[in-house]
Amino acid sequence: MPATVLEARALLLDMDGTLVNSDAVVERCWRRWALAKGLDPEAVLTVVHGRQGYATMAVLLPDRPMEQNHAENRIMLAEETADTEGVVPIGGAAAFMASIAALPHALVTSADEALAQARMAAAGLPVPVTRVTAELVGASKPDPEGFLKGAAQLGFEPADCVVFEDSEAGIAAGRAAGMRVVGIGPRAAALSPDAHIADLNGLRVESAPDGRIRLHLAAH
Repeated sequence: MPATVLEARALLLDMDGTLVNSDAVVERCWRRWALAKGLDPEAVLTVVHGRQGYATMAVLLPDRPMEQNHAENRIMLAEETADTEGVVPIGGAAAFMASIAALPHALVTSADEALAQARMAAAGLPVPVTRVTAELVGASKPDPEGFLKGAAQLGFEPADCVVFEDSEAGIAAGRAAGMRVVGIGPRAAALSPDAHIADLNGLRVESAPDGRIRLHLAAH
């Protein structure tokens, strides 16, 4: 695949799988949940990434009352927030975050505020000032609400934003918001994002005098 250059005015960043590798924690917590429900953990792990927990539970147990999903999701969030063992930055994340510190960007994550703070801290990454966490949206990814709110908070139109995502639900949300999507890592490779890089080492950020952000994505 040839090198790609995308232009944007603002960047919207997912967290898990995009800036932070939290797969170890996610898998520990969701395996426990799956076994307690008599579900196949491997099948469960194919749908957990990118969504809020209650939305994952609704997919896996469609006949269950949504109030029960929300209640169990609160327990799951507390477990995940307390467990940061194995949480590490995605390759190149620290340099990437430093390169965009003065540029318009927002975190748009299915984690709640406490979990986002815990995981970014565990990975040694700065938490963006502008962020849309689980508490601030009424619908989980793949619904575009979070990305649309992020763009609005930054003061930009959706078409001026580029989304960084790793999951099927997240890439679908970015597309539904009318934004271009850079896919990060192996999960994203098969989902036909507008551009794809293995990790954030494959990205160079350039700020143009007119305020545009140029993203140089390495060929691979």
